[in-house]
Amino acid sequence: MLSLLPLSEKLKQTIRHRVTALFNDTERGQVPVVRSPDAFLASSSVAWRVHGDVASMMVGGIASLLLQMLHPAVLAGVWDHSNFRQDMHGRLRRTARFITLTTYGNHADATAIIHRVRTIHSHVTGILPDGTPYSANDPALLAWVHVTETMSFLEAYIRYTEPLMSAADQDRYFAEMAPIGEMLGARDLPRSRAQAKALVIATRPELKADQRTRQIARLILAPPGSALIGNASRALASQAAVDLLPSWARTMHNFSVPILRVPIVRAGTLGIAQTLRWAFR
Repeated sequence: MLSLLPLSEKLKQTIRHRVTALFNDTERGQVPVVRSPDAFLASSSVAWRVHGDVASMMVGGIASLLLQMLHPAVLAGVWDHSNFRQDMHGRLRRTARFITLTTYGNHADATAIIHRVRTIHSHVTGILPDGTPYSANDPALLAWVHVTETMSFLEAYIRYTEPLMSAADQDRYFAEMAPIGEMLGARDLPRSRAQAKALVIATRPELKADQRTRQIARLILAPPGSALIGNASRALASQAAVDLLPSWARTMHNFSVPILRVPIVRAGTLGIAQTLRWAFR
């Protein structure tokens, strides 16, 4: 029987299905997270706004991973203890699901996934190439991962969704997210944008880029056999993520963003963002 759905509705369903598959492992029975009145954060929180925009979260998520991999201990944990190189899509999906559950999921599910991550981290230890020991449960390391995620998500949201977001709301976002990071084991997390910037500045002397960093970065920007909504959209999101990085981080990664291409990347990403909002409206 021919479908009587309008073409526009069919297109919306296709987009929604592909995005749902991106964030949920349907083979393992995962279903989209339902927004719960019992969530850690209230529905009026800034985090609900920021994390609810799929396109900016994808761009911010890629950018945050590129920043995180500049820390030798984060890179070593991924290199030594995960199948990141074989299953980039799976790792991105697990990260996205963690953010979604701790933002919108009910209190019990959010608490459970935080405890699960802490348990996994307890087994992620090793020795850096220079002989320095590392542990994924190191509070300073967890703080770096937390601040790169929150700053990247917020920057992407401001650029592609709410460019006039108030400074007060930006500070509120960091204050809302800090308790979740501290439940994971981080300490002294930023409660404002200024504090987040200060933490990044303080950590920069510890950062470096080498051959392993570049190999992981290539996988982040072009994971084999996966797509966001399509190959073109994936490539555009990756370029938007590189554009989102601070200039010092692009220099460390040896990324170049031709100045004439920046408006094209931003306009194209904004178009994808508007399409996704239309599909989920």
